[in-house]
Amino acid sequence: MAEPPPFADYDICRQISATVLRVELVPAPVFGDIRDLVLVQRKSPRLARPRQSAGEPGSAETGGSQVFAPRTAFELCAGVIAGPLPITTEIPDRDTLITTRWLHLEMHEPMPALPAHTIGTYYGPPSPRVWRRGRMRLAGVGRPGTVTIVPAGWDGDWDIDVASPLSYAMLSDARLQGFAEPFTRGRRVELAPRLGEADPVGAHILRALSREATHPDPSRRLFVEQALDLLCTHLLRIHSTFGQAPVTGPQRGLRPWQIRRVTAYMSERLDQSISLDELARLISLSRSHFCTAFRHATGRTPHEWLTGLRLQQARQLLQDPRIRITDVALAVGYQTPSAFAAAFRRHTGATPSEFRRSL
Repeated sequence: MAEPPPFADYDICRQISATVLRVELVPAPVFGDIRDLVLVQRKSPRLARPRQSAGEPGSAETGGSQVFAPRTAFELCAGVIAGPLPITTEIPDRDTLITTRWLHLEMHEPMPALPAHTIGTYYGPPSPRVWRRGRMRLAGVGRPGTVTIVPAGWDGDWDIDVASPLSYAMLSDARLQGFAEPFTRGRRVELAPRLGEADPVGAHILRALSREATHPDPSRRLFVEQALDLLCTHLLRIHSTFGQAPVTGPQRGLRPWQIRRVTAYMSERLDQSISLDELARLISLSRSHFCTAFRHATGRTPHEWLTGLRLQQARQLLQDPRIRITDVALAVGYQTPSAFAAAFRRHTGATPSEFRRSL
C-alpha cells in the first residue's frame, strides 16, 4: 500500500473526522494543558523482560502508580526492537506517547503485561502472528491498513514469524477512561484485543501521529490533539465494549460571536502554542463538540483556521524587508525556518523568500 505524503495528513484526518466525530461530548473530560511536544531519542540499553508464562501471578494489572505509564510501557518493549530505539514524542499531560516507525523482531516467547494501552499499525510486508492468553487465541497478519490493540494489563505468549516495521500510540487507562466518561456516564469501558485487524481508518490516524513523532512541532499542537481525540473516539466506536457511540442528532455550528471570539484569541497569540482546551473554554463547550461545531461553521478545523491566520500575518510581515524571515517565522508560531517555509509553500505555492522577491 502506497503511503500518503505528509501534507495529506490534514485531508485524511479531516475526512475521517467528518464520519467519526459525530458525537457531542458534554461535559468535556478535564485534562491539564498539553506541554510542548518533546523529542526524545532513547539511548538506554534494551531492558530484560520477565520470562514468566502468560497468566502467571505477578503480571501487571490495568492502571498502577507509574508517573507516566505509556513511557514505562514503551521501555518494557525495548527488548523486541531491532537496531536503534525509535524516536518517541511524549505528551505527559495527555498520558500519551507516540513513536516513529520501528522494526519489531520476530519472537516466540511471553511478553509481560504493559501499564498502558498499546495501539499499533504496520508498514512492511505481511507478518503472520499469533497471540495466546489463557483460553484466548488470536491469529492475524500484520500488513498496511491493519491495527493491533493490546489492552493495558494484558500479557501473552507471542509467535511472530516475520520481523515487521510498525509504529505505536500508547495511552494510559486514565486517559482512555477520562475521554470515554461523557459517552459512558462513568461506566468503565474496555478495549477489545485485536491482532492484524483490518482498520484503514485507525491505520491512517496512527500513520499521521507517527509522522508527528518524527518532527514534533509546537505549531501543530492542535493537529496532534485532534488526531489523538479522533483515535480515542475511533477506539470507543469500533474496538471497545462500549460499541458504537450514539449519534445525538444534527450538529450545529458556532454562532458568529463565538467564531469572532475564538479568532481574536488566536490572533492575539499567533506566536504561542494554543490548545484545544483553551479554545473550547472560551465559549464553554467540550473539546470534541467545539471541534465539530467549528468545522460546521467555518468549513475548516481549528488547526487549519489558526494556520490561515498565522500565514496571513506572515504575508504582512514579509512585506517589510527589514524583518528577517527567521523572525517572521517566530512571530507567527513556527520554531524553525524550515517548518515555516514548508507551511507557507503548502498554502501559497511559494517559499517566504520567493514571496518577498515577488513584491
